[in-house]
Amino acid sequence: MINIIVVLPKLEDAKGIRGILMKNGFQVTAVCTTGAQTLSQLDDLNDGIIICGYKMTDMIYRELHDCLPKGFDMLLMVSQHMMNECMDNDIICLSMPLKVHDLINTVDMMSQAILRRRRKAKQAPKARSAEESALIKEAKELLMNRNNMTEEEAHRYIQKCSMDSSTNMVETAQMVLAMMRS
Repeated sequence: MINIIVVLPKLEDAKGIRGILMKNGFQVTAVCTTGAQTLSQLDDLNDGIIICGYKMTDMIYRELHDCLPKGFDMLLMVSQHMMNECMDNDIICLSMPLKVHDLINTVDMMSQAILRRRRKAKQAPKARSAEESALIKEAKELLMNRNNMTEEEAHRYIQKCSMDSSTNMVETAQMVLAMMRS
């Protein structure tokens, strides 16, 4: 599910946008009238889309955008004559009066981009802690000293043993150290 928050100064307008989105299969996480309300909604969320107008009661869109955590995208609904002022690489704009088709297609495009980022983040290799790196380095050094291996050979040996035993390299390094120390 993509988190969508609609922020407009008039609650009825925000609820109207929420209704349009929900009729088209999107789940709206919150409806807000101020930037402060919006920011408080973000505490438990990792990513999502903020749909807002140019001005809320307590801030303008740029101030809200600058406070958004990484992972949140902004869709700004703005009048045609304000569009040039609002064009920014980080903010997607739709001109008012709003066409439902354009809103739905834009939110769908933004949702797909967030889903791609999530998939990419899941596929990224996990960074090793300093402890884990030190453990692997110690195992490589032990193999290099006892078996006259180069660092590359020791690394490949740990890597191959890791794949053969279906364990990660840290666990394999621990096994190498335990076996060679005893």
